[in-house]
Amino acid sequence: MYSKVLTGAISGIESLIAAVEVDVSTGMPGFEMVGQLSNEVREARERVKVALKNTGIEIPAKRITISIFPADMRKEGASYDLPIAIGVLVSLGYIPEEYVKDTLVVGELGLDGRVQPAKGILPIVAKAKQNGLKRCVIPKGNEREGAVIEGIEVIGVTTLEETIAYLTKSEIEKYAMIEPARPIIRDKSENEKESEVDFSEINGQESVKRAVEIAAAGFHHVLMIGPPGSGKTMIAKRIPGILPSLTMEESLEVSTIYSVAGMLNEQKALMTQRPFLAPHHTISEQALAGGGRVPRPGVISLAHRGVLFMDELPEFRRTTLEILRQPLEDKKIHIARTYGSFIYPADFMLVAAMNPCPCGFYPDRNKCTCSENEVKRYLNRISGPILDRIDVTIEAPRIDIKQLSANMKNESTKQIKERVLEARSRQERRYRNTRYRFNAELGAGDIRNYCALGMKQQELMEQVFQVMKLSARAYHKIIKVARTIADLDGAEQIQEIHLSEAICYRMNDGKYWNGRKDA
Repeated sequence: MYSKVLTGAISGIESLIAAVEVDVSTGMPGFEMVGQLSNEVREARERVKVALKNTGIEIPAKRITISIFPADMRKEGASYDLPIAIGVLVSLGYIPEEYVKDTLVVGELGLDGRVQPAKGILPIVAKAKQNGLKRCVIPKGNEREGAVIEGIEVIGVTTLEETIAYLTKSEIEKYAMIEPARPIIRDKSENEKESEVDFSEINGQESVKRAVEIAAAGFHHVLMIGPPGSGKTMIAKRIPGILPSLTMEESLEVSTIYSVAGMLNEQKALMTQRPFLAPHHTISEQALAGGGRVPRPGVISLAHRGVLFMDELPEFRRTTLEILRQPLEDKKIHIARTYGSFIYPADFMLVAAMNPCPCGFYPDRNKCTCSENEVKRYLNRISGPILDRIDVTIEAPRIDIKQLSANMKNESTKQIKERVLEARSRQERRYRNTRYRFNAELGAGDIRNYCALGMKQQELMEQVFQVMKLSARAYHKIIKVARTIADLDGAEQIQEIHLSEAICYRMNDGKYWNGRKDA
């Protein structure tokens, strides 16, 4: 007898509906599986047979052939166990075929018949709803994750025996046995939770705090340069607190990435706060970009819609840093492997920090012990194209002892965030019904429409372009940063004072790298 059970599959970050086709016939006994299967999927044969036996069901001596559709896609993971078991039972007559109609089944089986949690449940349930299915039978451990998607029944099961009992009941009896999971209602207060760290704890560094406020308001990339102990890391860790809260759409995007990576847990099924990732400088290219035999999201994708903090930037390997080129520009990363080509989202705010030289005190020659060649080699670890993609570069000078020990009343994270949100609301109104959300996202072709300059402002930019030998990208970034500064000031038009401040955030490129853009 032939049967078909619907299940879900993950390809990169995308999900799709797959089908487990089972045929049970007379002939030479066997259990064959086809359809570009990985070792984990092929091993399902033994897991399913033993799980059925321990559930009290013996498979008769017949020829069982299983195909997982689409046949041309590589199948990975153990989440096909449960649909394979259910497909075999439907073909053997234990479960009526009509009882699994419009139902998606996914889950890993233990040898004792327990249903184990699986990766990627959130996007799979979303795809099931999109395809008009009625319900999803998923592991109990993934129930809250699946319940994030409204408009489809999500049934959490703990064992194969419970799954069989549920599927063999009528619709009325099903509801009496297992009530569908209640949709997760997003708690907006989670976005407003006070962080353990606050800007009010930082004395001094007003220029740096101003720079990161501008960066947060327009989602610009920022680089802080300063000696050790000047507060760069402290400031970076507080940036997520002043960023606008995630929208529901953004929460689902971020949660989907974490679901595919297997990093969502039962207690936190929906990401409600912007991610903050701070990889160590020894991180590999694969871990940063994503990869593996079948690629999984890397750190830059896990930082999607949030902050990627790279401390001690020159200490990262040059090849690792160069990976940032594409995502900083295109907001996504393309990974090609033997089993396919995958595109992962990577729309993050880069926050980087570095010392100006190996000892950390350049250009103060009274303290710096590095030779000119050592300084040059150190700075040259960061290529010109990477520098060109950073919007705001700011110096973090050494803190004075009087500032450090003073009992100062500094602005809190809440106060700074209020200004950031006001600037953000202006951007929302400006870019309504467009693909843009922040000033930093503006394409070169739209800058003239949204960042129009007057005669004086244009003359200033032409002069700066010639004197500073700017690239076209750097020229546009100055204008976009100036647009954000104007938004923070509540100005409709970009003024010379806004451009002047934005230009200052490019001056350090020339100070440390002598205007180099092609290293």
